[in-house]
Amino acid sequence: MGIEYLHTMVRAKDLEKTMAFFEMLGLKERQRKESEGGRFTLVFMCPPDQDDGRADVEITYNWDGDDKLPDDSRHFGHLAYRVDDIYDMCAKLRDAGVTINRPPRDGHMAFVRSPDNISIELLQRGDAKEPQEPWASMENTGHW
Repeated sequence: MGIEYLHTMVRAKDLEKTMAFFEMLGLKERQRKESEGGRFTLVFMCPPDQDDGRADVEITYNWDGDDKLPDDSRHFGHLAYRVDDIYDMCAKLRDAGVTINRPPRDGHMAFVRSPDNISIELLQRGDAKEPQEPWASMENTGHW
């Protein structure tokens, strides 16, 4: 078989906030591991129809804090998710207070960031949607 994708690991400063963000995207908790000795929690989250472990985000939370987390976690790249309606997803996130860093002006792609500054790419399933306001004229905010 050679090589197999397993998961993407991200570190969280606030486990509940980070999980809530991924839940807004539609992911669910698939597995949780607590390590008393290592003093950390691992939470594996996935899309509901991909719960075989091959599409996991592993959220690592260190119980004693994690001062080693950079202010900008961009160094690892981003996570990408295909969504049924990019406009609905971006509106849901915006209404929950999430900044849409790169709005879906083209009806196809957007970028947001998690509470831990993880870059998330959202891609429209199938063909791009027709450009719509307020997205079509919305400028980028920050970097993505």
